[in-house]
Amino acid sequence: MSLLRRMRDITVASLNEHLERSEDPVRLIDQYLAAQREQLQQSERLYQQCVSHAASLRQQYLTALETKEKREHQALLALKAGEEHMARIVLQEKLQAEEKSEQYHELYEQAKQSILDLDEELQQLKADYKEVADKRSYYLARMESARLQQRLHARSSVTQDGAPRMFGRLEERVSDMELHARTLRDVRRMGRESYYSGGNPAVDAELEALRNKLQQEGAQKS
Repeated sequence: MSLLRRMRDITVASLNEHLERSEDPVRLIDQYLAAQREQLQQSERLYQQCVSHAASLRQQYLTALETKEKREHQALLALKAGEEHMARIVLQEKLQAEEKSEQYHELYEQAKQSILDLDEELQQLKADYKEVADKRSYYLARMESARLQQRLHARSSVTQDGAPRMFGRLEERVSDMELHARTLRDVRRMGRESYYSGGNPAVDAELEALRNKLQQEGAQKS
């Protein structure tokens, strides 16, 4: 596993761990996406450099291969012309070109494999970026739903609890007024009953005086 892939796995794992504890997942995801964009840009620049380097290696390989074939043909012509010494010199250059072509061909094959690996990792990074961006949309929608639910419950509490509390206070006030009225009525009733029932000493004295007066008048008439 390459260093880039290990870094990607660690980063994704860290994001998932932090998302579980974060109170603001959208902000955390935005930070992650910003870092991912920077990593993608760096990786794409590296990819372009690798492609350019591979093209240069290929050109070196093809040039050496062409030189090899050309020197082999020249050596054949020199040998046909009886110039063995010249043929040897050209064949020496042909062997050098052949070695060079093999070296550059090996480097070119390695570069091609590196490009394939890097391209695979780039595609994975882009897929991860898209997945996290989709998560951002999901969490944003989820947070908006939670905010709307909070507002709905707040309004429901006012509607459901506000009116009963208001009428409860009104009920208490009316009950107090009724109690006060009943108390006054009872006091007045007790006063009247006491007044007419002869329970008042002053009234009893006056009544006794009237009786005595009536008796005196009756005695005088007799």
